[in-house]
Amino acid sequence: MYEYFKGQLDAKVQNHNLRTLKEYCPIDAVRVKRDDKEYLMMASNNYLGLTFDTRVIDGALKGTKQYGTGSGGSRLVSGTFPLFTELEKELAKFKNTEKALVFNTGYMANVGTISAIADKNTIIFSDALNHASIIDGCRLSRGSVKAYSHCDVDELKYLLKQVDCNARKLIVTDGVFSMDGDIAPLDKLYELSRDYNALLMVDDAHATGTIGNGHGTAAYFNLEKEIDIQLGTLSKSLGSVGGYVAANSTIIDYLVNTSRSFIFSTALSPADIGAALAALKVLETDASVLGRLQENVNYMTDQLISMGIDATNETPIFPILIGRNEDTLAVSDYLYENGIIGTAIRPPTVPIGESRIRLTVTAAHNREQIDYVCHTLHKAIQKIK
Repeated sequence: MYEYFKGQLDAKVQNHNLRTLKEYCPIDAVRVKRDDKEYLMMASNNYLGLTFDTRVIDGALKGTKQYGTGSGGSRLVSGTFPLFTELEKELAKFKNTEKALVFNTGYMANVGTISAIADKNTIIFSDALNHASIIDGCRLSRGSVKAYSHCDVDELKYLLKQVDCNARKLIVTDGVFSMDGDIAPLDKLYELSRDYNALLMVDDAHATGTIGNGHGTAAYFNLEKEIDIQLGTLSKSLGSVGGYVAANSTIIDYLVNTSRSFIFSTALSPADIGAALAALKVLETDASVLGRLQENVNYMTDQLISMGIDATNETPIFPILIGRNEDTLAVSDYLYENGIIGTAIRPPTVPIGESRIRLTVTAAHNREQIDYVCHTLHKAIQKIK
């Protein structure tokens, strides 16, 4: 009965592509412990380092003490806590939209939004490197999907020209691409969306708290009031868990009535919402957090470039392209042996032949730690040459 599954796992072992879970005990925002050894975490999306911020922890505790440990049901059945209402108002204000809606995860937000607003009569134009949750949302919508080469505006324009001008159309893109760290040309995508009468949706999972003065991709391009749908997570820069969609009231009300991942899910716990609300307030009021992040991004970029390693300071994501799976694992293992967690990213997350070490720097790292990571990485790369 299980031979097929065993064979598939054996094939992953042969291809140096088997994934396993590793247990770590967090010490603080950038350090973890395993088997009594301390490691420096360089693979987290905790960009602002808020997971151990006392203000965020206090927000989680306050939510739990006031409303209990769990929500007990879906929001359309059991009702909505005042904390949800407050968070969604703050998110809408933060994204400069009329309304916002919180989902249980960013994955559920993407899947639930795309599959609700698109159907079999919709043509979806999706960046080839969009996140898996966008891809799955497109599949569930049963719409006709046309993938355009990564950030290739000319190809997108060509594809838009080929379809009926009266057809329902959706252009969807990551704002900051999670595996490459680059920024979508949202200004050009916006122009095309208006020229060809298409809805435009941007996933700001890795852009919230990192670009646009922390407000994301639309703010980065001064298009906050222009983008039809802005999606994001509470689980990266905001140090909690969950996702959200910000848009006009028509879109949000439509999602409340049609998005299956929203309708049929038990709501997030009060602790999750309390933490996210506190983190959002930190992001909006404490400029030093964003300042530390950008300083660290700039510093790490300079250090890597000085060692002959390609890097840019656009975002906190540093994709260190290695190539072969076995070489990428060797670099990751060398980092691990030296107390650094730098995960090997392999297919299908990235294309075959483009395996990499994806390093992320946060506002909570210090320069001594960054120096150590860069020098150790340089040694690891030299060993596989």
